[in-house]
Amino acid sequence: MNWTEVNIYTTTEGIDPVCGCLLTIGITGFVIRDSKDFEDFLNDKSGNWDYIDDDLMSMKNCETCVTVYIADNSQGADILAAIRSEMVALKSRDVNNTFGRLATELSNVKEEDWSNNWKQYFKPLTVGEKLVVKPSWENYSGNDNRIVLEIDPASSFGTGQHNTTQLCLELIEKNIQKGDKILDLGCGSGILSIAGILLGAKSASAVDIDQNSVKIALENAEKNHISPEIYKGFCGNIIGDSILCEKIGNGYDIIFANIVADVLIAMSPLFKTFVKDNGIIIISGIIIERCDDVMSAMEKNGYNRIELKESGGWAAACFIKTGEV
Repeated sequence: MNWTEVNIYTTTEGIDPVCGCLLTIGITGFVIRDSKDFEDFLNDKSGNWDYIDDDLMSMKNCETCVTVYIADNSQGADILAAIRSEMVALKSRDVNNTFGRLATELSNVKEEDWSNNWKQYFKPLTVGEKLVVKPSWENYSGNDNRIVLEIDPASSFGTGQHNTTQLCLELIEKNIQKGDKILDLGCGSGILSIAGILLGAKSASAVDIDQNSVKIALENAEKNHISPEIYKGFCGNIIGDSILCEKIGNGYDIIFANIVADVLIAMSPLFKTFVKDNGIIIISGIIIERCDDVMSAMEKNGYNRIELKESGGWAAACFIKTGEV
């Protein structure tokens, strides 16, 4: 398997927040380069050295960087999209620009070359009992009467290959009702809400903090012959943005949120403002180690869990909003 180096540029103060974001999406291994480490090394009077090699000397004026390695395949594409989404969210919270530019760059490879390389691994994938997810450049000739969901994720999360997306699609297939009104929070490529429409929902609102993701979701909806009259996109963060929440509206039959544990916990009090009584909330993007925290937050806010699914170290759950919330 080939691997690609991903560099996230930040500041000394940004190292912990950046690494925290990486941990929430299941990345546990990273390399940190920080000029302050070199400064501390030089100021260590107990050091017993008389020569500094060039690699160490290069740290003197380096920009602080957190480096991770991702596979050159469709799962790697999803992980890269998740990293970038997390950095966009972190940048929006960093009002004083303490954490630096939070730019994500691939090392020694052109973005367009890498994007084309991983496409060879993105093949049609059957999910659940009714769906097959495929990219536009692949054909699907199965004679199984499955609904074909065509998705081109570009730089957004959601190829269908990741465990969290598959878990969500399985729960959506099981719980969606004909005529439902959908809210997709953290829509990424739009895969979940588009699947919902193809499975019989009447309308969807797709929301993401990244404007590019909203654009890609709308383009993917069009690829699946979904009218813009029934598929709307919104950019912003529902946490703390009352104007955005008003635009999104309420009365939704079902909500999807495939994000990360901490964001789901922060969103949990807000789901009730969007979903109908007895409406469904499907959440995912939860690493197993944080599952109990998320389940507790949802139950504390009055949602009754009706199913929990796990796969490959990730969890997804389905809840119902009772009239008592």
